[in-house]
Amino acid sequence: MWIIKRYFTYFKIFILIVFFVSVYGVSLNAQYKINTVVIDAGHGGKDPGAIGKKAYEKDITLKIALKLGNYIKKNLKGVKVIYTRKTDVFVELFKRAEIANKNNAQVFISIHVNSNEKSSYTGTSTYVMGVDKSDENLEVAQLENSVILKEKSYKKNYKGFDPNSPESYITLSLLQNAHLEQSLQLAKIVQDQFRTRAGRKDRGVRQAGLVVLWNATMPAILVETGFISNPTEEKYLMTDYGQSIIASAIFRAFREYKNQIEKNSKYVPVSSQKTNTNKQNTSINKASYTKTETGIIFRVQIRSSANRIPSGSSEFKGLKNVKEINYKGIYKYYYGATDSFSEILKIQEVVRKKIPDAFVVSFKNGKRIPLDQALKEIGRR
Repeated sequence: MWIIKRYFTYFKIFILIVFFVSVYGVSLNAQYKINTVVIDAGHGGKDPGAIGKKAYEKDITLKIALKLGNYIKKNLKGVKVIYTRKTDVFVELFKRAEIANKNNAQVFISIHVNSNEKSSYTGTSTYVMGVDKSDENLEVAQLENSVILKEKSYKKNYKGFDPNSPESYITLSLLQNAHLEQSLQLAKIVQDQFRTRAGRKDRGVRQAGLVVLWNATMPAILVETGFISNPTEEKYLMTDYGQSIIASAIFRAFREYKNQIEKNSKYVPVSSQKTNTNKQNTSINKASYTKTETGIIFRVQIRSSANRIPSGSSEFKGLKNVKEINYKGIYKYYYGATDSFSEILKIQEVVRKKIPDAFVVSFKNGKRIPLDQALKEIGRR
């Protein structure tokens, strides 16, 4: 008899939960979480990568990748770490991003070591998929992409891409990168960590046509951890200490990025009693708003790209009335527009069913401002 009473109690609790979810619009899975990261140790197996006087790139990248993964596993509980390789094996470039895509990873980090004919070159740089803006960036891209020539059927796998053809890079640069802004955000944090905490020379965040990144469907970066062609940096990168410093810097950057993204994507449950459902759906479809005295408008950012995304593109997952804003050469795409923070949160919830990493942004008199500032000005915080 006591068993029946206990189960009856559990059933009543369940009914109460369902009631609050349906009546008050509380989301039980509301906040976007970064819970899977793919770490790619560049090169491997028959592909040694850049070659120094004493070391191979493939050996250094593997050790740093494994250390990075261990830092994440140890310090960020709940984050799943997946490696493209854990041993000295050859993995085709197209399969590396494919591993991330199939595992629904939220971040892809490819670890590499740089090289240059001039042995005086030193420092770290972090690349994102984009337009080659200098000869040096193009040289790095050609060096990293040349590995596909070691693959069978590479012309088929890469749709005719030729790593030695300038024309191929023009075509590659036109590919849309839906996660450029987030990739740039992560890349900047990595470089900040290298400069301020690891004490490495900062060569900046760069864009290049890198095959290993072009097919990734999430924020993706390629980290050049130093120059194997420089005797001093080669020696540093060969040591356990140097590898640990580099790996810990990337780990701290990943942790900071994760915290930033999850903070900005917080969903504050609101009551749906004050809002008519049909009216809410109409406002979402029309993406209309009424200007207020504060001049603050909230939108949901769904994409960013170095190249313009055509209206009606599959990138928008069927969403209509998407607004495009060109900011410093980056095209950003937004859905919805309202002066109500409660309303934009509901719109965000709808959008995330199609685009999980969409997030709320705020504008004041047409100019983008931090979300915390906007909430403070309207009295929400």
